Amino acid sequence: MADSTTTDDLDLFRARAAAWIAANRGHAPRDYGAICPPDLLDAARDWQRRLHGDGWAGIHWPTEHGGRGMGPAHHGVWLEECARASVPAILNMVGLVLAGGAVMAFGTDEQKTRHLRATLSADHVWCQLFSEPGAGSDLGSLSTRAERDGDEWVVNGQKVWCSGGRASNWGILMARTDSSAPKHEGISFFLCPMDAPGIEVRPLRQMTGEAEFDEVFFTDARIPADSLIGPLHGGWGVGMAVLTNERGHIGASVIGLERRLESMASLGRGRVDEARLDATARQHLAALLSRGHALKAMAQTQGPVASTASSLMKLGITEMMFDVAMLRGAVSGADAMLESPDATGMLAAPGGRIAGGSSQVQRNIIGERLLGLPREPKPSGPALGDSGGTGR
Repeated sequence: MADSTTTDDLDLFRARAAAWIAANRGHAPRDYGAICPPDLLDAARDWQRRLHGDGWAGIHWPTEHGGRGMGPAHHGVWLEECARASVPAILNMVGLVLAGGAVMAFGTDEQKTRHLRATLSADHVWCQLFSEPGAGSDLGSLSTRAERDGDEWVVNGQKVWCSGGRASNWGILMARTDSSAPKHEGISFFLCPMDAPGIEVRPLRQMTGEAEFDEVFFTDARIPADSLIGPLHGGWGVGMAVLTNERGHIGASVIGLERRLESMASLGRGRVDEARLDATARQHLAALLSRGHALKAMAQTQGPVASTASSLMKLGITEMMFDVAMLRGAVSGADAMLESPDATGMLAAPGGRIAGGSSQVQRNIIGERLLGLPREPKPSGPALGDSGGTGR
């Protein structure tokens, strides 16, 4: 159905959203982005409940599921106003976007009744159980198994890079249910209760010293048969359908990018005469700022629905911020080897090339869908480690 929203409608909605945020921002935790860190869970749940109570949660969700029944343009305005005020727009992207989207599109009536309103009210907090040690960017290679046993599924395997696993009571899980099928065709999608016996969540320590992510182990974990969502062995289609919504509204990304550019510009203020910010460093900084403003200009030409442009933005910002972190370290000199924000930034920077869709995957999307290049070739020879028919 076409969105018949007018500019006047959006302007009025924007004014009301901005007024509500201004009146309530004192109750908000800091703007943590798409994923709530474990230490902010209580504050974030309270904030989500405040949003829900006043009708600002699930703005574009149907009214029968607790939303306001508005269009994506209204949702985009809400994201932009939250970004301007530096408050979280939602508790958790995994719940409000991925899990909610999956249940609305593929869930049974019982699953919708059980999960959707509880997600908006923060009674259900979700994590994503997709990536594995041997199946990150190549999700189709996942090996976690789910086998039917009467009224239950028995799950065995390991998931990694799970955001918010410790803080969640539900997870969206992709597991292999037919090992004989081609790798993308034997996967199913489940709504997984995180308190099921046999599920162990362990913090995953990063080289920054923090543990933003978790690894999750399934050892004969039993989940109810009605945990399956969508068709049996059809989980790949469910997963890909919900992941297309992950990038969010590009207008809010512009606001975040503007703040990054301001921070970058401040690196050069008052330091022109210092030896560390020499002519070469200043030239590097100017080039980075030019890249950033080009990305901003590209984003501002897009409509309210993110498409391939979101991959261009993700790749461009990721690589730009990696280079910024390295420049900050270089400008700090030997001090960057000590515990400091610059040192932490350099240690954290490589993770940006993996999180939220790796840079390699973004390049494939851009090349294949935007530039029309041939699809990435698939190896047809023997697998790594195979004898290759030599008789060994």
